[in-house]
Amino acid sequence: MFLAPLPHVILEPIVRAALIEDLGLAGDITSNAVIPAGHRSTLVAAARQPGVVAGLDAAELAFRLVDPGLTVTRHVSDGARLSPGERILTVEGPSRLLLTGERTALNFLGHLSGIASVTAGIVAAVAGTKASVVCTRKTTPGLRALEKQAVRAGGGMNHRFALYDAVLIKDNHVAIAGGVKEAIRRAKANVGHLVKIEVEVDTLDQLREVMGEGVDAVLLDNMTPDLLREAVGIIDNRAIAEASGGITPATAAAIAESGVDLLSVGWITHSAPTLDIGLDYVGSA
Repeated sequence: MFLAPLPHVILEPIVRAALIEDLGLAGDITSNAVIPAGHRSTLVAAARQPGVVAGLDAAELAFRLVDPGLTVTRHVSDGARLSPGERILTVEGPSRLLLTGERTALNFLGHLSGIASVTAGIVAAVAGTKASVVCTRKTTPGLRALEKQAVRAGGGMNHRFALYDAVLIKDNHVAIAGGVKEAIRRAKANVGHLVKIEVEVDTLDQLREVMGEGVDAVLLDNMTPDLLREAVGIIDNRAIAEASGGITPATAAAIAESGVDLLSVGWITHSAPTLDIGLDYVGSA
């Protein structure tokens, strides 16, 4: 699988901000006090549990921003399946600077690999159906671009990135607009011709009303597999059918088998456990 890297102009400010947060006003006072100035080391990052790797660009950049002269060797690519003990990357250079970048690099690598790993679990659960797994806007502030890329590394797809790139009419929009038909009509009148319009519904009656207006996608919220199957029949390929709510690796297959096109899962970004990855000293460089 080829995963296009994030542009440097997006990635660099995120990683730089994380390093500044960690270094504060005085830098790494522990490493500077304990490690001789001229000492050089080799550190190896390796998986301590099975999973899918993501975040290698961020991890490498964390080291290179500390010292552009560090040598970073990748042993795998984003999206690779990891076995316990498998090497991910090797870093060589001045020991003080390696340790200065260590935690920031591991924070990105563990968090993003955790997202990729849980995404891969749901993707595997729906294999054999037409459904794709997509993430949401429920992301860590400031890390959305990286977290959504991690979803792709795990075999998932991205929903809208933010409020600006698609219309998603939800219950509060409908209530304030005075009804779903009025909300849809206003959206069509006020957004460009290339902008998709999706509407959230939680009953079949709402769905029928929405389908009478013509939309690009319908978000079927917290419906059982049986209700989803009925909803797919009502939609009848006239819009994308997206299921949301209560989707786990245990429930994903039944939801996907209802015939929906997408499974929208928020927790893969906001609650994915960190993948346990270690970065250990293996000798002097």
